[in-house]
Amino acid sequence: MNFPHRKWNFDIDRYLNPFVPPPPWKHLPYPVARFLGHRETKPQVTGNLMHIFWTFIGVFVAILLIEGVSKHVPSFESHGAPMIVGSFGAAAVLEFHSIEAPLAQPRNAVFGQIISTFIGVSVAKLFQLSHRFEDIQWYGGALACASATALMALTKTVHPPAGATALLAVIDATLVKMGWFLFPVMLLGCALMLGAALLINNIERRFPMYWWTPQDLRSNRRHVLRRGKSDELKKKALDEEKGVGSPEPDAGAASQSTQRGDEDQFRETDKDEARASQLNFTRTHQHLGHLGEIVIRRGEVVVPHHMFLTQEEEQLLETMSHRL
Repeated sequence: MNFPHRKWNFDIDRYLNPFVPPPPWKHLPYPVARFLGHRETKPQVTGNLMHIFWTFIGVFVAILLIEGVSKHVPSFESHGAPMIVGSFGAAAVLEFHSIEAPLAQPRNAVFGQIISTFIGVSVAKLFQLSHRFEDIQWYGGALACASATALMALTKTVHPPAGATALLAVIDATLVKMGWFLFPVMLLGCALMLGAALLINNIERRFPMYWWTPQDLRSNRRHVLRRGKSDELKKKALDEEKGVGSPEPDAGAASQSTQRGDEDQFRETDKDEARASQLNFTRTHQHLGHLGEIVIRRGEVVVPHHMFLTQEEEQLLETMSHRL
């Protein structure tokens, strides 16, 4: 049974991308652009041990940096801010280990935290209007986390650690007392972690893969294309045609009649027609592609029309297409 809501779709990038400028890498010196994620050549193949080594260094330095700076900000101490918000531990794993994942890119890591902080503090303030706040606080935590996740999904800024930020803003007594001061605390932590990620991840790896979207902002053409049902029908018909038109054993191959010369002439004509038919079939087949598979080319991804992809999966496929 088909339900209309199953086909509802909202893509915020259709409305935002026309106003987002393309990356200005060509206007920057390459040593600077390199530490902002830009590369002039394809990334080299590396082993997992080097990746793990820089993950350890990155997580250690980023967490140490946030803790050290927070301890030396006078206003943080006066507002009772913690040395570090717990969600930054999960954020460090993403931004230093899963550095190619869409969830770890700057758009998600920064805007996801901002959205979740706003939702979390707003829900906490709303529930505090009740004199029974401690009794209903756990409802508020669930509402904050769910609302933040939904809003991040709509804005393509999903960042799992940010869900923890929204939850902690309601159920953690220290963060509840801070109220709106949680904003500068989270902004400073995001800035420090992003700065450490740009420095450490670009020594032997590459981060970020993109700042806003893997799509080319100078072009309106989408990189993830879907084949229509008509293409699948054409592909099926072509496969059937190829099966019907396949050559069969020549029953008269053993015949040594005097008409062999005429038969050879007709046979050559048939071969030419077969070659032309096969060439036309091959071209059409290549045009339609492998309809049951995902085809990744430079700057383009083709998927079957019936295949469901999440926003993060589309972004990952687009990122892979740009690495070819």
